[in-house]
Amino acid sequence: MSLPLVRLPSLDLVRGFVAVGRRMSVTLAARDLCLTQSAVSRQVQALEDALGVKLLVRGYRSIAFTPEGERLFRAADGALAQLQDVIHAVKGPSGRRLVTLTSTAGLTGLWLIERLGAFLQAHPDIEVRVSANDRAVDLAAEGIDLAIRYGAREAMPRGAEYLFGESVLPVAHPSLRVKALASPADLEHHTLLQFDGPYRPWLQWGEWFASQGWDEVRPKAVLRFNQYDQLVHAAVAGQGIALGRRPLVAAMLADGRLRAISAPRPGPTTDYAYWLLHAHPEPAPEVVHVMRWIRDEAALVRE
Repeated sequence: MSLPLVRLPSLDLVRGFVAVGRRMSVTLAARDLCLTQSAVSRQVQALEDALGVKLLVRGYRSIAFTPEGERLFRAADGALAQLQDVIHAVKGPSGRRLVTLTSTAGLTGLWLIERLGAFLQAHPDIEVRVSANDRAVDLAAEGIDLAIRYGAREAMPRGAEYLFGESVLPVAHPSLRVKALASPADLEHHTLLQFDGPYRPWLQWGEWFASQGWDEVRPKAVLRFNQYDQLVHAAVAGQGIALGRRPLVAAMLADGRLRAISAPRPGPTTDYAYWLLHAHPEPAPEVVHVMRWIRDEAALVRE
């Protein structure tokens, strides 16, 4: 005898469980459902509570089915797959094509988002999903079409396409009234905004001081940030002087949110650059449109 319809668990709970079972990963299931990991975990827990049985065995970075969980997954996975097909057929094509793009948090927040609106207006039939992630994800395995990665040439996979390089310069909000740094004494009354993320010498004030031949620099204070976009937002808010990554702050320099500060010598250099990667040898037309747009925007940075 079948269970009464009113006593069936919520479809949301079943969907969360099936998503985890398909991926055998809460993290990847959360991305598929556009939810947080904790939300997906709560769905599975709620389903287990509703059924009164354990469905998954959770180990260190691993997940396995219990016998009850495997039985439920086989039935639910097939049922949801049929439901997906039927709903797609009934709903019909929406006309919007999805392209998933991943990039670092800094590039996403400071460069990509500022330019994305114009692309979407020009291509209303293309939907772009942006995933800000500093981890070098496996594009094909995680269903990602494009990636913009940051690093040295030798660290890039085969087929990576150069977009633009990087240089740094001191920047600050115009309200601080700093136009030039001629000596260490010029910093005594100013706060420095320091990047405390992955160690990259050219982004650190100590390396920049060394490039100027300065010792014993004593700023008024130092504020530290582990996310570069937060550091730049603090600079725009007038909280101190930052080392600006020129490609990422170019728009802010152009519209006056930040001002470039001159110095006696050029700052440190790096061979790190930004690279475009795609998951498939023959990208779909909508992916090609996004790639072309990224190339055009990158060309403006190189000018």
